[in-house]
Amino acid sequence: MDTPANDDKTTPARQALDALAVNNEDAGALDTLAGSEVLVPVPDDANQEDAVDPGAVALPVLEQPGGDPVVPVFTSEVEMAGLLPFVSRYRLVPLGALASQWPADDLSLSIDAGSEHPLTLTSEGVRTLLARP
Repeated sequence: MDTPANDDKTTPARQALDALAVNNEDAGALDTLAGSEVLVPVPDDANQEDAVDPGAVALPVLEQPGGDPVVPVFTSEVEMAGLLPFVSRYRLVPLGALASQWPADDLSLSIDAGSEHPLTLTSEGVRTLLARP
């Protein structure tokens, strides 16, 4: 059964973000989110090997208005197209796996930045909240 292309509100990751908007300490929602796959845009300057190598994920880094670096990821193609319509390639990556290898610097993670209930985590928050066993 096909679902409408813009009906991403029913995905477990989207429901977890909605739950976290109400209670940011919802352990069940954090577990669901950490276990979900997200779309990671492949930067235009990434070489072909980075785009297909399952062991390497080239992170797209954008600057927030204050100058802080952030990596945008998305729960669906619809969410990604809403904020980054020019992106032509992406990788589907388990969020928990991405978080377990998160860099130690001040790189934030933004999930569905253009949505009704986005979630942005600091580098420490990514590693502690989403890198679940």
